[in-house]
Amino acid sequence: MQGEFLVPVHSANEFPEKARQVLIRNVYLHDDSSVQSSPLYDVICTNGKVHDVRATSDPTNVENDDTYIRGSIDSEDVEILDAEGKGILVPALCHAHIHLDKCFLLGKSDELVSGDFAEALKVTAQAKGNFPSALEDLYNRGSRLIVESVECGVTAMRAHVEVDETVHMSCLDVGLRLKKDYETICDVQIAVFAQDPLFSAQNAELGDNLILLQNAAARDGVHAVGSAPYVEPSVAQAKRNIRFIFDIACTHGLHADFHLDYTLDRDAEPLIWYVLDELRTRMRTGRWPAGARVCVGHATRLTLFSAEEWAALAHAVHPDGEGLPLALVGLPPSDVYMMARGAQWELARPRGTLDVVRLARVHALPVAMAVNNVENAFTPQGVLDPLALCPLGVALFQSGTRADAARLVVRRSSLICFSRGSLALLDTLNVAGGRDGKCTDRGGHERSPRAASGARGPS
Repeated sequence: MQGEFLVPVHSANEFPEKARQVLIRNVYLHDDSSVQSSPLYDVICTNGKVHDVRATSDPTNVENDDTYIRGSIDSEDVEILDAEGKGILVPALCHAHIHLDKCFLLGKSDELVSGDFAEALKVTAQAKGNFPSALEDLYNRGSRLIVESVECGVTAMRAHVEVDETVHMSCLDVGLRLKKDYETICDVQIAVFAQDPLFSAQNAELGDNLILLQNAAARDGVHAVGSAPYVEPSVAQAKRNIRFIFDIACTHGLHADFHLDYTLDRDAEPLIWYVLDELRTRMRTGRWPAGARVCVGHATRLTLFSAEEWAALAHAVHPDGEGLPLALVGLPPSDVYMMARGAQWELARPRGTLDVVRLARVHALPVAMAVNNVENAFTPQGVLDPLALCPLGVALFQSGTRADAARLVVRRSSLICFSRGSLALLDTLNVAGGRDGKCTDRGGHERSPRAASGARGPS
């Protein structure tokens, strides 16, 4: 089983002359078919990779440790972590979609009155007006998000930073600084993002926001470019927005990331079809960079799809068995909070977020579930821990069976997106009951649970 998980418990470059080994004892593995009844395992890591995985012969006989280590491990420099049969070993976690610049904004703008999307845009715009003159605060909030995420077991994130006439490049500058400062513990993938329209409401002409976004996408250290087409004045302009994002991504070899179809209006045209058509055409004509992917976040309009429409979408994503490089990301903390507002929903309020368990199980669609926002007007109740989405998902999607619960932590088509690079050892078999986990950061250093420490600077 060597190399099944790439786990730099310590980077190989840190130990060029002497093997560095870690033994994780008496632990359950996340992809076992039946966690409670399956055997415990011992996992041996050598120079940052899993060297061996074997069933624990006797989890209660700690006197066998020395013999076991001498027979299985080549190095005298061994670190032993004993889960004592109470924990689960999982790959480190990934924030598939999170906003680095808009986190922890409650209290920095007007008090929420209605709590709706229009108000969230308004109060966030007020707060954003202070970003260029409050760079240290912008940095400190982003730093807190990264550190507390790492302490939850996150070692990679797609981090959105906004670029527009209000903030100009301030969010991007700080985001790139954070990316560099924390590169040893977390892979921060920067996505330059246009939350505001690229077009003027008065006419169909492109505004300054597009020029700023084009310049931002050309910066070193940027990996993705995205927008929110639903904020445009018309459907035609929303489609032009999508085309421009594809153009920018192609020019600079970036991934594309859309906040798309964020509505429960049945009369609204689902633009996912347009995105798929554009992507398919560009791939066929050589206008899409090799290895680049498209991510579609929110997509709440799709929750109104019929079974036939979902089948058609699955076929469009997997034509003739070959999948397009596109994934859907549900954002339930924000989606459930924001969607289905108004008098027409008061007596029958839908969940209003993608049922990612069903999409993975029934349609084999590439899906994930992510945090999105933390403590701002879009998600005042947001939390950073990706695993906190698991018990939420069990309730939202009525996925309490063992098979469905397993989909919360499988690597492919997962609700929680995993990064390759380290491990998280959960000290409880009941994620819903809270956890005091141990985890390693991107550099392989053990991190304490978030609850046990505050934000710290880069190490």
